[in-house]
Amino acid sequence: MNKPLLVILAAVTLDAVGIGLVFPIMPALLRDVSHSGDVTLLYGFILAIYAAMQFLFSPILGLLSDRFGRRPVLLLSLAGAAVDYVMMALTPHLWVLVLGRGIAGITSANMAVATAYLSDISAEDERARRFGYMHACFGLGFILGPLLGGVLGDIWVRYPFLLAALLNAINFAFAYFVLPESRPGTRSTFKLGSLNPLASLGWAFKIKALLPFMAIYVAFNFIGQIYATIWTLFGEDRFGWSATMVGLSLGGFGVCLVACQALLVGPVTRWLGERGALFLGIAFEGTACLLLAFANQTWMVFVLLPLFALGAVGTPALQSLATRTVSEDQQGQLQGVLASLVSLTAILAPIFYTEIYFRTRESFSGTVWLICVGLFLACIPIIAQIGKRDVQKAV
Repeated sequence: MNKPLLVILAAVTLDAVGIGLVFPIMPALLRDVSHSGDVTLLYGFILAIYAAMQFLFSPILGLLSDRFGRRPVLLLSLAGAAVDYVMMALTPHLWVLVLGRGIAGITSANMAVATAYLSDISAEDERARRFGYMHACFGLGFILGPLLGGVLGDIWVRYPFLLAALLNAINFAFAYFVLPESRPGTRSTFKLGSLNPLASLGWAFKIKALLPFMAIYVAFNFIGQIYATIWTLFGEDRFGWSATMVGLSLGGFGVCLVACQALLVGPVTRWLGERGALFLGIAFEGTACLLLAFANQTWMVFVLLPLFALGAVGTPALQSLATRTVSEDQQGQLQGVLASLVSLTAILAPIFYTEIYFRTRESFSGTVWLICVGLFLACIPIIAQIGKRDVQKAV
């Protein structure tokens, strides 16, 4: 494994730890700052703010990395994240916390640049496997992040933010001293209008072969937002979980995800093909969502964690297929658009899920999980229509 690959995977891991630290304690922090007992809708709103900034800045960072190089854009975002987490750790004001989550959304848009970096240093036939490595490293971060966040959060709800700041500072130093540039920027001039995220989406919508992949990508990520939005609330309400237990459950998911992405993505893709991997992922995760809707004991959740992780086997295959629809000098822009689509779903999904959960938690709190099953079923005919013509190289 080459040095740049190791460095970028390590950076992704540290980034995931920093993000995962805050998941188990965010509802408790909002209760503390807002002095309110029920923060379900507020929680959805603050997640949407975070995602809105990702949506606006993911294509911008991706395009800037094409023009000026991946490394400077990554360094700037990591430095901003470290400062932001310190600010959120110390503030007693709700408005500062909301502002801080917005800034965190901007800095977290660097995942588009990291993905483009990985695409730069990988041959076409290696991308699915290496995207699997990246997701595995992100999962590894989610083993440590939520565990540490849950334990520290039960001591003091602010501690996870301080640790997240430290990890981002380490990540910055790591990238500054070790990470080489993967693709020198073109340094060509461009109009400010090209930084408009809607313009970037317009560019993507003109590529007909990319459209089915974008549709599936939106659906998968709309479903994926339920974990960050509802997992903590659902665990607290149905199972009486503490922050530590939330962290343990997310950490357990991370263990399963790492094993799946590191060991199974390559073999499954070779065995079933990329489209077959998508179908297999839907079968696993859809089944897990269906069973979780009716689970009534904590041990049942832990039994289902491997199924949830196996569901992610299709995502690297989807990303690999999508990269074949554009030219090499558009990979950063493509990854920015895909990250922007993730962020767009993350704006709408938290509001949607928290509203549904708020209205159904007393009657049947598993309703949101059944909605995810329906979305998975809707993806099946789209995947069935994908053929070789959809992955021909753009000229």
